[in-house]
Amino acid sequence: MTHKPKVAFYWCASCGGCEETVVDLAEKVLDVVAKVDIVFWPCAMDFKYKDVETMKDGEIAVAFINGAIRTGEQDHVAKLLRKKSGMIISFGSCSTHGGVPALANLTSRKKIFASSYHHSPTVENPEGIEPMQTSQVNGHELILPEFYETVRKLSDIVDVDYYMTGCPPTSDNLAEAVGVILSGNLPPKGTVLSPNKALCGDCIRNETKPDNMVVERIRRPIDIILDSETCFLQQGVICMGPATRTGCGALCIDGNMPCTGCYGPTDNARDQGAKMIAALGGILSENREMETNEILERLTDPAGTFYRYTLAASKLGSVRKEE
Repeated sequence: MTHKPKVAFYWCASCGGCEETVVDLAEKVLDVVAKVDIVFWPCAMDFKYKDVETMKDGEIAVAFINGAIRTGEQDHVAKLLRKKSGMIISFGSCSTHGGVPALANLTSRKKIFASSYHHSPTVENPEGIEPMQTSQVNGHELILPEFYETVRKLSDIVDVDYYMTGCPPTSDNLAEAVGVILSGNLPPKGTVLSPNKALCGDCIRNETKPDNMVVERIRRPIDIILDSETCFLQQGVICMGPATRTGCGALCIDGNMPCTGCYGPTDNARDQGAKMIAALGGILSENREMETNEILERLTDPAGTFYRYTLAASKLGSVRKEE
């Protein structure tokens, strides 16, 4: 009897969209299940940590871990799966670059707790109680995972073999990745399993970009009626396409919304936000109507615009971790 490769899925600090990607395989999931044995997927089935702890080291062929690392529990399970798995896939933007959860690195744990347990309009907490790692209830000790000061990407915690970007990766991305893994024809370790080129190269609106683009003013999508055929940058709307890896199928563009950068940078860009800022600086008109300060006022959320998914992997995020 031939044993099927064992596969695990785990969800750390994220919204759960990556788990939806697995579900969105639809009938394709039957092909996957026929070829692998899912031995750990707490989101969908009743597995316990002890089920993994009793396995031999390396017994799991591949573990897909989505979400950033924010708590001690996530840290522990990521290290456990690394020990028990022959291959770790960093699955999605949060795992690969920190994702939206990493924007919390712009504040502190103390301020997050103050907002959540003291100052939120819907909170009634006259005694000022905050979560504690250990507490005694009816003679029993209750333990909560440690809430880390800093959100980290998966590769800060464990050795990662391959990366899948996206918020979330598409189901086609997942099906292709599983196919590559099962084929045994693997790319070099550390490869991002998406094409290494910018989204602009696959964008149908590329044809509307002039050779020498000049943007007179920055606009937000709420400021204008977006033209469904013209390049967003040509319309003055920030689109992260020049600084973002392709592979998503340009789904947002097809929906007449600019790219927000969820597939992260290409291999030749060390910092996605800096790459986009440089691209933007190259197309802003020197004779623009607005001064620099006025332009910056139009960027109401620079960090969320340029580092929405990659703060934990950015130079800015690295400084925070060192501190």
